[in-house]
This record gives sequence, C-alpha cells and structure tokens, in this order.
Amino acid sequence: MTAQQKQIHLAAHFPGVNSTTVWTDPRSRSQIDFSSFEHLARTAERGRFDFFFLAEGLRLREYQGRIHDLDVVDRPESITLLNALAAVTDRLGLAATVNATFNEPFELARRFATLDHLSGGRAAWNVVTSSDAFTGENFRRGGYLDRADRYTRAAEFVATARELWDSWTPGGSPRPFAHSGRHFDIAGEFTVPRSPQGHPVVIQAGDSDEGREFAASSADVIFTRHGTPEAGRAFYADTKRRLAKYGRRPSELKIMPGVSYVLGDTAADAVERAAAIREQQVSPQNAILALEQIWGRDLSSYDPDGPLPETGPEPESDHVQGRVRVADPQAVAAKWRALAQEKGLSIRQTVIETTGRQSFVGTPQEVASEMYECVRTDAADGFILVPHLTPGGLDDFVDRVVPLLQERGVFRTEYTGSTLRSHLGLAEPVWKG
Repeated sequence: MTAQQKQIHLAAHFPGVNSTTVWTDPRSRSQIDFSSFEHLARTAERGRFDFFFLAEGLRLREYQGRIHDLDVVDRPESITLLNALAAVTDRLGLAATVNATFNEPFELARRFATLDHLSGGRAAWNVVTSSDAFTGENFRRGGYLDRADRYTRAAEFVATARELWDSWTPGGSPRPFAHSGRHFDIAGEFTVPRSPQGHPVVIQAGDSDEGREFAASSADVIFTRHGTPEAGRAFYADTKRRLAKYGRRPSELKIMPGVSYVLGDTAADAVERAAAIREQQVSPQNAILALEQIWGRDLSSYDPDGPLPETGPEPESDHVQGRVRVADPQAVAAKWRALAQEKGLSIRQTVIETTGRQSFVGTPQEVASEMYECVRTDAADGFILVPHLTPGGLDDFVDRVVPLLQERGVFRTEYTGSTLRSHLGLAEPVWKG
C-alpha cells in the first residue's frame, strides 16, 4: 500500500421485499427465517466488510386502503436480529436502523449498549426520523411532531444517549445522570456499564440540508445516495466542509452511499443482465405505484404498457400513505412526459428508464476500478452494497470483486481490530464524565 492509496470501506445491506429486490426470483429466500440473515452476514464477514446493515419500517404502507405487499416492514425487529447474529459472527459490525421520533433515549441507549457488549464492540445505530402522522398512528403520541422538529429531536436524542453511555466511568463505576432539554427531561441511573466501543457507532441516513448538518454534528457515518460521481463529489465536499463548525476533522465522518451492482463475464453481458434485472424490479404493479407517487391519484385503470396520463399531477395528495412524495411532482411529470415522447416509452418503460438502477455494471475488474476511482477522487469513503437477491446476492461480489480490491492494496485482507470503530478508522470517544 502506498501513501496515495485511500482505503475503501464496505458494508452490506439486507434488502427488504421492495422494488430493489427481485423477490420473484427462484433463488430469493425468506425474509423471516434466521438462515437468510445468517447467510448474508457470514458472506459479508468472509469478505472482511465493515458492517452488516438492517433497515426498519414502522408501519405497512397502504395502497387504496389495502396493505401493499412489497414492503420492508414484513420482517423481525432489527436489534433482536443483530443480537442473534452477534453469536454467529466474530468481527462484522452490526447496524440497526431505529427511529428517533418514536422511541425514548433511555430504553434505546440501553438496547444498543447491550448489543455492543454482546458483540464485543460491533454495534451501530442508524438514526432516522419521521414526521409522518400515518406512521405515528401506531404510537401513543401519534403524528404530533412537526416536520421542522424531527432533526432537533433526533440531535437531542443522540446527545442524550451519549450522556447515558458516559454515565458509567471507563473503570466500571455508575454515576447518576440528568438531562433537561426541549424534548427530554430525564434523570436516574443507567443500567448498562460503558460498552467496548465507549459509544456504539452512529449512522445517519439522508441527503437533505438538515440531514447533512445533523450528520456533521452528530454522526460517525452518513448513509446516502447519489447518481453520478460528480454528484457524489459535490455531496462529499459539502458535508465534510460542515464538520469544522463542530470541531471535527474530515476523517471523523465516513460517507458511504448505498449502491447496487451487476457483474458479467464481459461488459456487454453485464449490461444485458442489468437490463433484465431492471425489468424484474419494475413489475407492471410497481410501475403504476411509481407513477401514483408522482401523480398523487389512483391510476390503477391505466395500462402499464400504455402511455403516460395526459393530465398532470394533483397538487396535494395522500393517495399512497406511508410513502414520500417527490418535492416537485409537476416538474418530474414534465420531465417524464418529455422523455416518453422522445423515446416512445410506455409507463413501465419510463419508470425503468428514470428510477433507480444498478450503480456499478461491468466485469469484476471494471466494477473494482470504478468503485475505487469514486473513493480515490472523494466521491465517497466506501459503499453500502444493496444486492438484488436475498440472501445470496452478495456472494459474487465477495468472490469476484473483493479479491481484486485486496490485490490493489485498497481493502483489508484481514481484520486488524475487533470493534466496528477500528474497522472504520474511528477513535473511541473521549469519556465525558
């Protein structure tokens, strides 16, 4: 390894039954059976990945008053799963997405400290927020939280959790804690000793200006997305620039976008496979659902293989509950209509053309080179891989791409530490007693 070679970080995401996963593929297996989670986690550890990542959903999304079956929230609770995975892995970090809007600091800090102890210092918390009253109906406080307050509550939540983790000395002595703020007023004694990492790693997911500022102030990793290396470099520079305001160095926040990949024996083979996967991901049903997120009304009578609606989107709509509508549906609809007219595309073809696609497509050599070029040029510090098959979708990458990165000297051949912080190159937080 030379001084110029920046090291790449890799993590594995267990995808839900959604439009990323080709759940109809015969090789796709259960989202409930522990064996599925164990397979993907063991594969990630075999590839010497930094961590294994689970998403969360707090309410099934509804479509025309019925539960939509392509949803991430059809599986067990994340921290419970990760505690079980801690027993069948040795070094792999274990990251759970847990909502800061509908939980409380004491209980959540306790659960993550427990996971950190049981795993020997491998726990991570992906902090997400919600201002969705539809989701809030599942909780006593409902959807009371204004959208503008969601990040202020999350920031205070993380700060309070860290106060709880610091209420035990590194030597193992408990001390009373007290926190009085806008969102939380709690006092007492924390029940779990200081964990092996000091604090579990904090991940933040989001691309908004609020999300970037929250990550700069409070997170160790930011889980994001961007469509091009140019967009990635702009995001990277902007987010890293914000760290100085909080007395932090650029190396203290790792930027890891979620990506997918398709490998082929030749470049043409990979492109052909990617196109076939996209057709499987965007079923006729998913095409109409994607269109309804833009148009904001019932389009079930439209033929997915027919043209886009002639009329424009509804200005205000909650037709599909539990889904985020795009910021400017009129502009998106105009862009889609222009593309469809230019290329003669149907509704389904338009959705395939415009929605998410595989981030890296090519031979193993091409994918390894493109990934590292993104890291070398500061478009990312690494990637969270989201395979399209569960649970075997990571196998090819570990077998065919990881060895090439290792040969280049840009990815570890063995773990050199035992904690997730050591994998990420993050220092243990200084105890604030």
